[in-house]
Amino acid sequence: MNSSDDDFEAELRALGESLHVPPPPGDMSARVLAALEEPKPRFTTKRLVAVVAAFLVVLVAATPQGRAAVAEVLRFAGVEIEVGTSGPLPSGSPSPLPSETSAALAEARRMVAFPLVVPAALGEPGQVRVADGGQVVSMYWDGVRLDQYDGTLRDVWNKQLGEPFPQPARVGDLAAMWIPQKHGIEYLPKGGGRPVSLRLAGPTLIWQSGGVGLRLEGVATLDEATRIAASVR
Repeated sequence: MNSSDDDFEAELRALGESLHVPPPPGDMSARVLAALEEPKPRFTTKRLVAVVAAFLVVLVAATPQGRAAVAEVLRFAGVEIEVGTSGPLPSGSPSPLPSETSAALAEARRMVAFPLVVPAALGEPGQVRVADGGQVVSMYWDGVRLDQYDGTLRDVWNKQLGEPFPQPARVGDLAAMWIPQKHGIEYLPKGGGRPVSLRLAGPTLIWQSGGVGLRLEGVATLDEATRIAASVR
């Protein structure tokens, strides 16, 4: 081991002794420190980096501040997702989106600046609603909702989850995110101001096609949700 490895190991030991975090399940911190005590004739900088990574995972998992830092950066397809948010799930009737009006599908296509799609697997929607000056179009079937919106310039929705984190998924060759549990959601108006009050959302698949964000809500399983999403035309 060269002198740079010696110096780096000394700094890592000092860091470990100065940080005080609650012990995670299985006392991961003790296992990390034990790794530093092993005989290591070939203790390379690469291995030290791996130990640092393990220690940082412990720090993030063990502290509310660490969990909040992860939640702040979890954004996808115009949706801001806060993971680990405590408190009861919202109840009561949801508030309508700003300036929300019913429209025929052909009329809705003329009212927005992005292309609207319809899942062939569901057929024509029973209801279409346009909101916030054409920012969002919501289509409804029996127990299922598909929102389409410009997902490129800003966050449009805020979702508040407990655990676990959303699951990565695919819609054809597009990246997607699957939220299997019920969760709170609020709408962030185009012109700023107060978000539209939180409502309870069901299982949701989120993806983006071109500049359009899509969220499919109310389908119970990931397999069925991705099958429906892949049929959009």
